Order: sequence, then structure tokens, then C-alpha cells
Amino acid sequence: MFHKNIKLILAGLLVVAGIWQFTESNIGNGIFLILLTAIPIFLYFKNEFILLAFLKLRKQDFEGAKKWLAYIKNPEAALVRKQQGYFNYLHGIMLSQTNINLAEKHFKKAIELGLSMDMDLAVAKLNLAGVAMSRRRKLEATNLLNEAKKLDKQGMLKEQISMMKEQMKKI
Repeated sequence: MFHKNIKLILAGLLVVAGIWQFTESNIGNGIFLILLTAIPIFLYFKNEFILLAFLKLRKQDFEGAKKWLAYIKNPEAALVRKQQGYFNYLHGIMLSQTNINLAEKHFKKAIELGLSMDMDLAVAKLNLAGVAMSRRRKLEATNLLNEAKKLDKQGMLKEQISMMKEQMKKI
């Protein structure tokens, strides 16, 4: 995996090589190199290992997702801020099955760093509400559930939110 700035340098070199090809009257090569610039720019904003980890999670393959995330050794240097949020979000999802304390830490950091999609933010807040509810922090859990409900615009988490509200009535 490349450092995030190396990807930008590579994109710049491809643009320069494309312009050089234009000056040498190799128009086809120049166009190809300019179009090839899109790959490192795309990978700057969407990390390849995070994308592969999301694909593994869609298939419920937690071990495979952990394997892909393990390739990211230093997330602060290799990822932009939003990608660091998703890095922590994915770790939180995987750890929510085994270690709730560590999952809570990752979800809080993901929310702090920012997530691009409201649905991902709603899932993170729903998981944090579950952790707060398990620790008998009813007020915090209620606030997090209300925030998750506002963020869930498609209604995909409606059932889980109502189920958690029913469980909170028993506390």
C-alpha cells in the first residue's frame, strides 16, 4: 500500500507524462495517460483495502475483512480523515461481535473522524446505543437512538431501533 501523498505524486507524474506525449505528437498515448490518472486519484479518496474489506463484510466474512484491514499498518499516514473514520467503523463492526469495550472505542473514533454516509453514521450510533444500554446508561442510549432514527432516512434500521426502545423500557 502506498502513502496517500505518493498516490498524488503518481497522478502528477502521469499528467506530466501525458502532456509530454501530446508535445511529441503521440495524442493517443497522451489521452491514455491522462485517463490513467483517474486511478491514483480515485485510490487517494477511496482506499483499496477498505473497499475490499467492505466487500468481505457484505458476505459476512469477518476474517477476510480483518485480513484486508491488517494491510493498513499506519492509518494516519496512509488514509485521509474520512477513510480513517471508515477504518475505525469497520473495526468497530467486527469487534462488536466479540469485544464490546474495544468496539465502543472504535465507533466513537469513527464518529469523531467522520463518516460520509448517514446510514453508516446511524449504524455506528445504534451500536453505541446498544453498548450504553448494556451498561445501564439509559439517557445516553436514548439520545443515541434518537440520533440514529434521524439519520436513518430509508428506514432500514427502524426495526432494530424500535426493538432497542422496547428493551430500554425493561431497564
